[in-house]
Amino acid sequence: MASGSVYERVLGERIAELHPSLRAYFGEIPPGQVGRGTGSYEVAGSRHRWLAPVLALLARRQVLFPEYGHGIPFSVENRPDGDLLRARRTFEFPGRTRTMVDAMSVVDGVLHDRLGRRGGLEVELLLSVVDGALHMRSRRQWLHLGPVRFRMPGLVRVHLAETAGDGLQHVDVRMTAPVLGEVFRYSGRFEYAVAPEAQQSGSADGTTSRTK
Repeated sequence: MASGSVYERVLGERIAELHPSLRAYFGEIPPGQVGRGTGSYEVAGSRHRWLAPVLALLARRQVLFPEYGHGIPFSVENRPDGDLLRARRTFEFPGRTRTMVDAMSVVDGVLHDRLGRRGGLEVELLLSVVDGALHMRSRRQWLHLGPVRFRMPGLVRVHLAETAGDGLQHVDVRMTAPVLGEVFRYSGRFEYAVAPEAQQSGSADGTTSRTK
């Protein structure tokens, strides 16, 4: 098993350029521990109602969702799994809870994210550090159908910005498409702590760590 978090393996020495709390945030989760966080998304979902049928299908695979709202409570759980980092995010919309799952790995020195319960959508992410913040932007994409892997045209682009301030972490994920502009977004702030696996999530104790 490779040493260091998936982010450390990709960034190398550049991780030292991150804000101090983000250096811990993107660091390795010790064995037997898990990262848990809670917060609120100022905005979450897609404003394009005509995309709802497609997003509803993706929601069944725990990739995206058709709901849209403001002030949406959420929780996140990150756990190492061998060379992978698995994440589970829960969005508490009024009357409906939605979940998104993914698994990150390093392929030839580049970060790859497999989205959904079966990892059917794979996205290659390029990392950069700007003024202490971490930015990720998508490049190539693939669709997995059973054992077959298909290269997809880059019709949707993903950009993530992770920053720290006011004792909280801030995340802003935007998905855009040509002509349409922004088609999906979630943006908000949260508290996060790494704790033993058996410990239930609660308020953060000042140890800040990771989500997407």
